[in-house]
Amino acid sequence: MDRIEKITGIKINNPLFYKEAFTHRSFVNENTSEGLRNNERLEFLGDAVLELVVSDFLFKNFPDYKEGDLTSFRAALVKTESLAYEAKRLALYEFLYLSKGEESSGGRTRPYILANTFEALIGAIYMDNPKNGLSLCSEFILRELCYKIERIIAGREDIDAKTKLQELAQEKLRITPVYKLISATGPDHNKTFEMSAIVENFEFGKGEGKSKQEAEQQAAVDALNNWDEMIQLHFK
Repeated sequence: MDRIEKITGIKINNPLFYKEAFTHRSFVNENTSEGLRNNERLEFLGDAVLELVVSDFLFKNFPDYKEGDLTSFRAALVKTESLAYEAKRLALYEFLYLSKGEESSGGRTRPYILANTFEALIGAIYMDNPKNGLSLCSEFILRELCYKIERIIAGREDIDAKTKLQELAQEKLRITPVYKLISATGPDHNKTFEMSAIVENFEFGKGEGKSKQEAEQQAAVDALNNWDEMIQLHFK
């Protein structure tokens, strides 16, 4: 608990809220006799607090942007990859209670588990401080998440890689990229997909993910990184 206090900068009153915040449902399923609660309820609460705080921050600090832009910026801040990055940076994975199976399959570094843990931690902070929970959550979120908003806006990181690749390919070549499945490996409950990003029959990039959509996004990122080289190779 001392380490969690150092990470959040917030004094812990009731450690049970934080134990619950770091308890994955797989651990509860494996230890049913201990009367434990998983972090899904705190995640639900933390998600709502997170959306309110980020919305308030964007509304007050970016008065010249329209609703659609603010919505896009918020989505970039609170998406799974963004929250997982911050959870990993803060080493929240060290405190997770996971089942043996989840542990052995890499659950401690799985993005959606990390993102859910980040939200559950916000829920724990809120519940642990009945008088000023929202203000403490706001301080934590602004410091540990909203710091990167200027970079997101400057680089339009709120626009996903597939959209960026499509806009670039249509603007420069008048071609719409397509995605093709290269492989799908592993058992049905834990498959890894590999996809390629194709522009005018040429492979511009490859990507892997736990879903076809995730693999397509990674392939689009790879294609954007390879763009200049592939244009020189195939279209000059």
